[in-house]
Amino acid sequence: MTEYRIKRLGHHGDGIADGPLYAPMTLPGEVVTGTPQGTQLADVRIVTPSSQRVAAPCRHFKSCGGCQLQHASDAFVAEWKLDMVRFALDAQGLSAELRPILTSPAQSRRRATFAARRTKKGAMAGFHGRASDTIVEIPDCKLLDPTVMEGLPVAQALAMVGTSRKATLAVTVTLSHDGLDVLVQNGKPLDGPLRQELAHLCASLGLARLTWDDEVIAMRAPPGQSFGAAWVVPPPGAFLQATAHGEAALLQAVQEIVREADQVVDLFAGCGTFSIPLAAGAEVHAVEGDRAMMAALDAGWRKAQGLKKITTEARDLFRRPLMPDELRRFDVAVLDPPRAGAEAQVAEIARSQLERLGFVSCNPVTFARDASVLRDAGFTLDWVQVVDQFRWSTHIELVAQFTRPPQPDPRGRRR
Repeated sequence: MTEYRIKRLGHHGDGIADGPLYAPMTLPGEVVTGTPQGTQLADVRIVTPSSQRVAAPCRHFKSCGGCQLQHASDAFVAEWKLDMVRFALDAQGLSAELRPILTSPAQSRRRATFAARRTKKGAMAGFHGRASDTIVEIPDCKLLDPTVMEGLPVAQALAMVGTSRKATLAVTVTLSHDGLDVLVQNGKPLDGPLRQELAHLCASLGLARLTWDDEVIAMRAPPGQSFGAAWVVPPPGAFLQATAHGEAALLQAVQEIVREADQVVDLFAGCGTFSIPLAAGAEVHAVEGDRAMMAALDAGWRKAQGLKKITTEARDLFRRPLMPDELRRFDVAVLDPPRAGAEAQVAEIARSQLERLGFVSCNPVTFARDASVLRDAGFTLDWVQVVDQFRWSTHIELVAQFTRPPQPDPRGRRR
């Protein structure tokens, strides 16, 4: 059988040999054999393993699609993620100080979406298999918080009443201070009997809240999250950082950038991950496209003690970014867009008089694209802090500081 040498890892974590041929669960420098099937290498066998290869800590790794990099040492994964950021920056002619990566511990993920469906003998729940629609049960998962793992029998119970054997439920389980917050999608249409049965399950299983598509079925206790000094109840399915460790690492970097600013604008603010802690020292204007998340942030701030003023604005920043005249009153901006980046908003920041920006990103490629616009507008990319809160995956988070000299205002005066 033909041998192939793995040259590098791709963005999805597969090894790449000449061709290109993609080989899952391989590492650079390894010699492997396999059967080419299009651009994939099937039936891969390791002939010469890498010195960075380790035994996967989870027994489900080979079949489960939840993790991609458990076969690599922690040191290799950390350097590979830093390299992904370097390559993205280099493609735009950018460079910066890359601080040592901060990695969340095992069994710390506080949210998961389980696949669940009925079987002949009952129900099953887990993650989809690698490149497959098959559900793999994961009783010994090393990624999820143990309390989130308690959502597996919950997902099974919901599948028994809420779906047929031909369909698969998506059951999102989020850890909250008052129990599991559960959102179910792709289930049967709601009717009276199903609502009653689901409400009974919410009580008997001790869930904090159970939501079926867009309808809250029952809430035993508000599923609160702590953001700084505030207690916030996010709407069902709202964005939340994957781990408490990752959230703390991102927040610490953002606080360093904001420093002693008096007026801060938080763009793509979510439910207040950054807005509320920053309000301990500054007035904050939080902007987010989702009205429900803005309402949750506002309610949490109003009940908290010792915070400065937070104003909220529900606004689609892709279609209606804040303009330079609106940004004028702020000392610093915090930007935390989704994976697509913030092309429209960054263009307006570049035209504004802002001199300091904290940029949080979950996609190094769109981050580097947007960073090049800021560079062309006179900003310096001072440093980048990479945060690995999606352990053993190819996902990368980062925070970056941008600064530039004082900008003249449209009337020709300095700020």
